[in-house]
Amino acid sequence: MSDTAETTASSGPEAPDRAHRHLAPEAPSSRAGRDLKAAIGVGVSLAAAVALGLFLMPEIFVGIVCLAMVIAVWEMRQALAEHSFAVPLVPVAIGAVSMVVAAYLRGPEALVLATCLSLVAVLVWRVADGLVGAVRDIAAGGFTLVYPCFLAGFAAMMVAEPQGQWRIFVFILVTVFSDIGGYAVGATLGKHPMAPSLSPKKSWEGLAGSVLTCALVAGIAVPLIFDGALWWQGALLGMVVAPVATIGDLVESSIKRDLGVKDMSNLLPGHGGLMDRLDSLALVAPVVWFALRFIAPV
Repeated sequence: MSDTAETTASSGPEAPDRAHRHLAPEAPSSRAGRDLKAAIGVGVSLAAAVALGLFLMPEIFVGIVCLAMVIAVWEMRQALAEHSFAVPLVPVAIGAVSMVVAAYLRGPEALVLATCLSLVAVLVWRVADGLVGAVRDIAAGGFTLVYPCFLAGFAAMMVAEPQGQWRIFVFILVTVFSDIGGYAVGATLGKHPMAPSLSPKKSWEGLAGSVLTCALVAGIAVPLIFDGALWWQGALLGMVVAPVATIGDLVESSIKRDLGVKDMSNLLPGHGGLMDRLDSLALVAPVVWFALRFIAPV
């Protein structure tokens, strides 16, 4: 039952320095710090897989979200283990899947209930393994259940609602264009760092580019997709999403800085780990879910 033993650092003269395992030199990158060729290829592949599942059958999309959450839990566990936090993998992974499925089948109340039961399961599982370090590990497990698993439940709720596929489409579209707008403007015009201690390449100019791009894209897409929706409602949605997406990126950066890792893993070439791609989406999901319930009432 114990996950603690796996977090023990290797010993001996040839043991790797785990705290810096993700800090190896990267492939040549753009001014914004990415291997663009790999990043674009991986991004297109992920988008194609999500779109295929989304428009074939909502249940396939929910399955993709569940798989993504299990991978995210593994990445978070590996990263937190660098500082001797032992996330109980089994109850957290099972909880992540149950939270997403509950949100899809029964909505907000079921998501909250599944989250509470998952937290209890983490508590019981870890305490049954002994009390030494239990509070620390339970806190790490609870944090992982909330970020990103609880937040992912809002994506599951969106796809379960009328025009669910299009709600998810708008959610992903505006979040992606927030990144694109911020990257394009920040890489070319960025001169004033927003949070240099967390993400030196993020600039206020880039944030302005994100806001303008999101407002334009959402202002066009929302009235075209949802009957009765107005362009200004979409533009307002985009203007809200852009700073939230940026905050999500900065939250992930702060976690990585604190843990001393560059990326959450090396799973996705040009991107880092899956959590390095989900950071903005995780925080944006509840915002879009809530906003679309007013723009396109259920």
